[in-house]
Amino acid sequence: MIDKAIIVGVNIMGTTEDISQEMCELRSLCEACEIAVVSEVIQNLPSINPTTYVGKGKLEEIKTLIASLETNIVVFNDELTPSQIRTLEKFLEITIYDRTYIILEIFRRRARTKEAILQVEMATLNYLLPRLVGMREGLSRQRGIGSSSQHGRGGGETKLELDRRYIQKRISQIRSELKKLTSLRAVQRNLRKKRDIPVVSIVGYTNSGKSTLLNALLSYSIEDKKEVFEKDMLFATLETATRKIKLPNQPEFLLTDTVGFVQKLPHHLVEAFKSTLEEITESDLILHVVDSSNERYPNQIKVTNQVLNEIGVKNIPVIYCFNKIDLIPEHFYVEPQYEQAIKISAKTKENLAELLNLIIEKIFPNHEVCTFLIPFNKGNLLEIIMKHNEVISTSFTNNGTLITAKVPSYFKNKYFEYLQN
Repeated sequence: MIDKAIIVGVNIMGTTEDISQEMCELRSLCEACEIAVVSEVIQNLPSINPTTYVGKGKLEEIKTLIASLETNIVVFNDELTPSQIRTLEKFLEITIYDRTYIILEIFRRRARTKEAILQVEMATLNYLLPRLVGMREGLSRQRGIGSSSQHGRGGGETKLELDRRYIQKRISQIRSELKKLTSLRAVQRNLRKKRDIPVVSIVGYTNSGKSTLLNALLSYSIEDKKEVFEKDMLFATLETATRKIKLPNQPEFLLTDTVGFVQKLPHHLVEAFKSTLEEITESDLILHVVDSSNERYPNQIKVTNQVLNEIGVKNIPVIYCFNKIDLIPEHFYVEPQYEQAIKISAKTKENLAELLNLIIEKIFPNHEVCTFLIPFNKGNLLEIIMKHNEVISTSFTNNGTLITAKVPSYFKNKYFEYLQN
């Protein structure tokens, strides 16, 4: 049986938010959870009703719709308080979900790695903890919660108390497991720093084409060709994926794909994924991918920048990549406020060569042309120069190999004894 839902939103009068676009996105979120949206209800209010979300008259209208459309779910566009959920379920006599729950459910379905699964579980449990009353069906989806086989139940302990105690214990266990995984990531990050390989992070709104861009840029690399998962769907990528890009006669760098963002991204999710998102804060450059075919892209840029600010991204250069230009008119105009921007198509690879040039210019700004005379018995050093730098010319002399390359300042200082100019 397919779940059928009515989606409900409140347009706060006097705000600039476009409720119709938000509702369209909520519809897509529901569809990603295999919930068919059969109707939507929007009410203009000065503020959200603290008890019933919408006004009493609108609530009666929703109840009538439920009966006539034979729906089994009502989804609200904002995060509901525990008391709102209880009141709405009692009055409407139907399962109540909010936007946060739907996003958490999508993340639960998409999570593949151990870390992502744990992060989503912790975010969900933190969300459910204050909402235990009236959310028995939602709780039953969590492993172990609500089952009669749990042990350690004290005399007179209620089912609610037992669930709450279980959740708190499970959150503590997950934190401990995630701490170990975070430590492992920190070790890997430090190893990358020691190798002095620049890191470029791809960020952006969900379904803007981040993974497609990573795979497209990967096709230019002469080494690592392992593509990441990509699909035209919300939150296709939850795990951080890193690939090495080695261009002909250029130094190598690392390219990292990250989880996409969305309007009203649950705070619990941002907190749970903070250790993963911290990868972005260690970047040398950020590629902010924008779906230029979406008329609401300025707001999507705003949402993405808000999340980046929340996780502590500061003073990292950004290139705005206005993607999907194959789907829009040629005269598409990029506002001057996006100082460093380029129009691209990750799908057709239009302007990707120019983007790669921009990346090289940004992450290797202190490189200079140097000539080294490398003795024949220092073949390993010659290999390092050729592998990690842009080689301009090579020739052989009686004393060794004469190589001219564009190298970083630290490299010039480190191998000063072989410098010829």
